[in-house]
This record gives sequence, C-alpha cells and structure tokens, in this order.
Amino acid sequence: MNIKSAVYKTSVVSGDKILNSGKPEFAFVGRSNVGKSSLINNLTNNKNLAKASSTPGKTKMINYFEINNQFMFVDLPGYGYAKVGKSQLDIWSSLIDVYLKNSNDLQTIFVLLDIRHEPSLQDRQMIEYLVYNNLPFMVIATKADKIAKSKIKSYLNIIVKTLNIREEMIIVSSSQSGLGRGKILNYIENKLDSAL
Repeated sequence: MNIKSAVYKTSVVSGDKILNSGKPEFAFVGRSNVGKSSLINNLTNNKNLAKASSTPGKTKMINYFEINNQFMFVDLPGYGYAKVGKSQLDIWSSLIDVYLKNSNDLQTIFVLLDIRHEPSLQDRQMIEYLVYNNLPFMVIATKADKIAKSKIKSYLNIIVKTLNIREEMIIVSSSQSGLGRGKILNYIENKLDSAL
C-alpha cells in the first residue's frame, strides 16, 4: 500500500461527538508515551500529521485522520500515565469504550506496546476487553530500535505469554528505522480488500 494523502479531519472530546465517517477505520490505542503519534506519522510519511505531546498523557481526545480519501486512522486517548487523576482516567477510558462499542466502520484496533517492557495491567485489561467484546485487533510492539535484534524474540515471548496471544498477532515496529511499516500497511490493505 502507498499512502499518498493523509489529512487531519477532526478531534472529539465526548462520546456523543464520535464521528460516523462511513469509511473503514483503523484505531490506535496504547499507554501514554508508547509512540502512537510517531507511528501514525511514520505510516503516512508525514512527521507533522499527528502531534506528539511533550507531556505524556495529555491527549484527551479522539483524533481522526483521513488516508488516501479512502479510510481513516483514529488516534484514541493514551492511558496509564501515573500523573493523571483517576477521574480523568475514567473519562478517557469511557471515551475509548464508547468509540470501540459504537464505531460501525471499525476494521482493526492496533494496540501499541513498548517492546522493552512487560505489558502492564492496563495493557492486559485492554486485550481482555477486546477479546471479550469480539473486536478485531493486532498488537504493535513499538521502539524495537531500542533493543538488540538478537533480543527481539525473547521480548516477544514475554508479550505472547503475558497477553496469552499468538505471536503472529504481533508486528514488531520502530518509527525511527521504519521496521514493521510495510507489514502494517500490507495488513491494512488486506483488511480493506476484504471489507469491499
């Protein structure tokens, strides 16, 4: 797949404003500071498309980007940052919940995990939520450039064991080196083909 255009469309801060785009949607979710903005920018070859916050946990909204005038990238609020109060976490989680349960156009949720760290309780809860609600997802293990290539397999094994998923459900990624970009775009292309 070749991404030729990527345009920011809108941001929403409440469940009743969630966009019904009528176009296939691919959502990105993960802990704050896991690299969602960097991944979206890498996939679209536009380093200024998704704004990475200098303060982890600051993204309090759902951001929509239209890709190739054909489908949407949906950047969901980050979760799990310690300096955010519980009430704010509840707001974010409920916003994520409303989106995931009500988007008629959702094709896949990409769950981003930092490959260097064992999945957190909230990461595990997110996967359990998606499995329970029978929602399609793939795991993207980000920041692979931060570890030696020889250690990737052992880090993957930890993710597989902790989340109780198959290894083929994980794409190893690095926004710095571009690792995994082709695999993610091929996955999206295949999903689009099957959706038509």
